[in-house]
Amino acid sequence: MLDNRLKACADFVSGKGIVCDVGTDHAYLAAELINSGKCSRVIASDIKEGPLDSAKKTVEKYNISDKVELVLSDGLSGICLDGVTDIIIAGMGGETISDIIADVSLNRYDETVVRWILQPMTKPEYLRKKLYELKKYIVEERVVEDNGKLYVVMCAEYSPDYRSLTEFDALYGFFDESDPMTVKYREHEAERLEKKAQGLESAGRFDEVVHCSALSYKIKNGVEAVQISEIYNYLDQLYPFAAQEKWDNSGLLVENNSEWCDTVVLTLDITNRVICEAEEKLADLIISHHPVIFDPLKRIAFNSPVYNLIKADISAICAHTNLDIAAGGTNGVILKKLKERFKIENDPEPFEELGGGENLGWIVELPERVRKEEFAADLKEIFGCEYVRITAHARHFVKRIAFCSGSGGSMLGLAAEKGCDALITGDVKHDVWIDGNNRNIAIFDCGHFHTENIVLWELRRALEEKYPQLDIEIAEKSQDPCRYI
Repeated sequence: MLDNRLKACADFVSGKGIVCDVGTDHAYLAAELINSGKCSRVIASDIKEGPLDSAKKTVEKYNISDKVELVLSDGLSGICLDGVTDIIIAGMGGETISDIIADVSLNRYDETVVRWILQPMTKPEYLRKKLYELKKYIVEERVVEDNGKLYVVMCAEYSPDYRSLTEFDALYGFFDESDPMTVKYREHEAERLEKKAQGLESAGRFDEVVHCSALSYKIKNGVEAVQISEIYNYLDQLYPFAAQEKWDNSGLLVENNSEWCDTVVLTLDITNRVICEAEEKLADLIISHHPVIFDPLKRIAFNSPVYNLIKADISAICAHTNLDIAAGGTNGVILKKLKERFKIENDPEPFEELGGGENLGWIVELPERVRKEEFAADLKEIFGCEYVRITAHARHFVKRIAFCSGSGGSMLGLAAEKGCDALITGDVKHDVWIDGNNRNIAIFDCGHFHTENIVLWELRRALEEKYPQLDIEIAEKSQDPCRYI
């Protein structure tokens, strides 16, 4: 009666109480559970009348109407969960299943006794990640094959010990490594990711190609630890720490006990929220742009990020002005995005020349003049910022543009000296706005956070190209510290 998907669902049923089968369709699973003696009562629900009519025929055929309750319900909204120990949701997309689980109010059931048996038809990785966000851990996961297609069936239960999954964790799953079907599934997933990488390359989305290929590599080979000193040395080759400004404090600022890592979190700032996320994702190393230790420390308070890094045994590498200065660093990413967006073909000029062939920021010339409001709208999209502040009374069209990531308002005079009609930066102060209007130079303040946070994707690309075996995650908590109302 049951296909392999539903058989696996039935195998996971605990047999401790009432089973709720959401989206029952023909009630074949309910009939099998009753007839096999796996449980004594089933609540079978569906969102539509048609499937419930089919389910009713199955229930009547097997003479189990007194043991199977048929309910018209959108997910679990219309179901009494008293005594329910197993909830089965099969044959739906991973996002839909996640929404059903998230919508269940905690006061409607005892989550500590409920087993979730889930069979997503799509996006199992989304479902895995959502389960852990909802404090449920995957007890067991199985791959089954039906008519040449592979399906995932997972069994999850409540866990008071919260952790979060990285993108790779969510893709990799929690299968029995000795099961041949696990090997087949992993090969299929790795191949899917490689095809996706090829598609991204054809579309010109090169920043994502390396990431997708690295995920494919890890699906096939798993994650492998790398010495933190080796990662530091590699970053030193790309963005030499010796090039940092004298007042800066870039480098390996906090060490962990093992001096190794297999999971790395990237962030603009090492905040307590980012450290908490790194802990939840079992990370050993955080790489940030802004130094977690900048001024000399005279005491370390319990709510200090430095204290929490040491407590969590997480290392910290910070690449600040050396990353801003490097050709492929923060300003290099902005240069690349501007060239792509505005079809700039001429070579850029150095903005602030530091000597030794190094410079901070660049000057570019657009192929043609652009109205400053239109240019601001493009910058808003490039940087992903909520708004862009622009000079009120300076020139209306821009063509020759200087830019410096972070806080570069003090460089307005230099932009004027070099014949620029616009400056892109962040953290612009009141007097600089006045000066910009007086000099007739358009200023575009895209925010300190947004003009620098974009470098994290380039950092991930560079690291994954060298170390595809590392699980490298851009922190979800690497967020603008301000809200705009």
